[in-house]
Amino acid sequence: MGEKVVAGPFELADRQRYRAKLGRCLTGLERLLAEKRFDRPKNLMGLEIELNLVGTDGMPRMLNGEVLERIASRDFQTELAMFNLEVNIAPHRLDGRVFDRLAEEIRTSLAYAHRKAGEVDAGILMIGILPTLDRDDLVSSNLSAVDRYTLLNDQIVAARGEDFVLDIEGVEHLTCTSGSIAPEAACTSVQLHLQVTPDRFADVWNAAQAVAAVQVAVGANSPFLFGLELWRESRPPLFQQATDTRPPELQAQGVRPRTWFGERWVTSAYDLFEENLRYFPALLPIHDDEEPLDVLDEGGIPSLAELVLHNGTVYRWNRPVYGIADGVPHLRVENRVLPAGPTVTDVIANTAFYYGVVRALAEESRPVWTRLPFEAAAANFDTACRDGIDARLVWPRRGRLGGTTEIDAVTLVRDELLPLAEAGLDAWGVEPADRDLYLGVIDERCRRRANGATWQAATFHQALEQGLSREAALAATTRRYSELMHLGEPVHTWPVGLPEPAPLG
Repeated sequence: MGEKVVAGPFELADRQRYRAKLGRCLTGLERLLAEKRFDRPKNLMGLEIELNLVGTDGMPRMLNGEVLERIASRDFQTELAMFNLEVNIAPHRLDGRVFDRLAEEIRTSLAYAHRKAGEVDAGILMIGILPTLDRDDLVSSNLSAVDRYTLLNDQIVAARGEDFVLDIEGVEHLTCTSGSIAPEAACTSVQLHLQVTPDRFADVWNAAQAVAAVQVAVGANSPFLFGLELWRESRPPLFQQATDTRPPELQAQGVRPRTWFGERWVTSAYDLFEENLRYFPALLPIHDDEEPLDVLDEGGIPSLAELVLHNGTVYRWNRPVYGIADGVPHLRVENRVLPAGPTVTDVIANTAFYYGVVRALAEESRPVWTRLPFEAAAANFDTACRDGIDARLVWPRRGRLGGTTEIDAVTLVRDELLPLAEAGLDAWGVEPADRDLYLGVIDERCRRRANGATWQAATFHQALEQGLSREAALAATTRRYSELMHLGEPVHTWPVGLPEPAPLG
């Protein structure tokens, strides 16, 4: 949804024309795959981070237009609400000291943005869900002043035909309604891209799906919403419910949600694009002049604009992406599982773990997805979101016995997945110093059972015990989080609780 979208009201015939055009785009993709027109392996990865704007009081600041004007960089762009920004890091080759280079680039970009935001009394915060958000912050009037967001909101609201219901039962129970998709803006994430060849796409996507629960367990950083403590990673249920075009009757019929984990392992990227057309009506039936099959007949590469736009309105946690660079088409797996933050070091540690473990799992002789039922992978994801680093997950047994067993996420990571991630990073050609530094962060989180979510919850409860009101405790926790985030030491080293007030005199 990064491209500019401008359209007037849609007519009845637009959706039928668009459906037919989507079919021609899918045929075009099928031909490109059959003709092996895609880019050769380049081992390219990319990174996007969604950010929050906050004041020195820890409260959201609806100022992204003013802040972006001051930043004046193409690397930064709007996100759904006026307290959101996104920073895009240019693609890098996965080798050498890539993670140290990424960390330096992100630190430089965020420090610059933070200084510029300071000119309007705001600052940058990386966190999964800002704890100080109130229901009044997440209303349609606070959506970014960009046509595509207004249009998307109008279409999702029209498709649902009634208020959205948020109902998340965790440590506490949230129930409320919203007349717009604005609550989705609370979800700020890290998106990891990996360019892959068509032959490798299915293995990489399946591996990413299998390990998604583990990513969430070790990286959870979103325990609060609207003043309530919910799941350790509350973004996924919030995102699904805030964009759910299905009224209760369609949910009861088993109609699939637009934000979903999926329902099967795949054999090709084509499977996912085809599912998107088969299951999901168009939200933005905007037509491009290009005829993809004519372009192919003339030896060109079609943009498949309608397919790309439609794909951007189906919110898979691991999404297929079709793109063109230097006139050559390519495929990417976009991993959308992780929350933002807490620090740059934590983000890069999550990144290194993902790229390492996905490569190793994708190349195993007995792939995990041949031994783990898809339903178990999907259930693991929900369990990890709910319980975070304390989750117990279903995973294939080692050795010849076969079958699955239940195992602590931290034990699974330390005993099985970290060694795989190490081997995967070696296969990419990542320097051992980079590999050991960032995988060491993941190991320490597991050893201490500590991540962003555990720190936020423990600090909040300590603040309550000190006599602060809930609202004051959340604000104080957010301010302390911001201080520690900008100091930059990884979250497993953060002292729990608020700093002691300085003595007078």
